[in-house]
Amino acid sequence: MSEKIKVRKIGNSQGVVLPKEMLDRHGIAEGDMLYVIDTAEGIKLVPHDPDFEAVLDSNREYMKRHRNALHELSKR
Repeated sequence: MSEKIKVRKIGNSQGVVLPKEMLDRHGIAEGDMLYVIDTAEGIKLVPHDPDFEAVLDSNREYMKRHRNALHELSKR
């Protein structure tokens, strides 16, 4: 789904206003943090920290490889 959004002057900067319906659809509320990712296709806004997600993925892989050892440690 695509929507046309106008870039507007906000103080000494420029910004965009996201429609309420779009924010509601994605569970984003006032005060939430969005992360900007610069991609080959353009700008992408996401409600989670992509760097933190990479760390979680790495930790999941570690826990998967060492499942038996972690299980033994949890018994103590």
